[in-house]
Amino acid sequence: MNIQSQKLDLIEWISKLNDSSVIEKLRSIKENYAKSKDWYADLNDEELASINRGLQDIKEGRLNSHDSAKQIYGKYL
Repeated sequence: MNIQSQKLDLIEWISKLNDSSVIEKLRSIKENYAKSKDWYADLNDEELASINRGLQDIKEGRLNSHDSAKQIYGKYL
């Protein structure tokens, strides 16, 4: 079932729904979804710069293997 079919199925179900508690839960889900936003939008300039440095390191091949990271940071875990 594709997403369009799923949405139509939900619309049909909701249109026949008479349980006010379920409708209220759906309304709450809708409101919370509308208020949610991507966490990326809340990052400050320093955090964005750090992410961009990491992405640049990847592009330039400055990477460490998982085994290397375990050796370096294993004592802290």
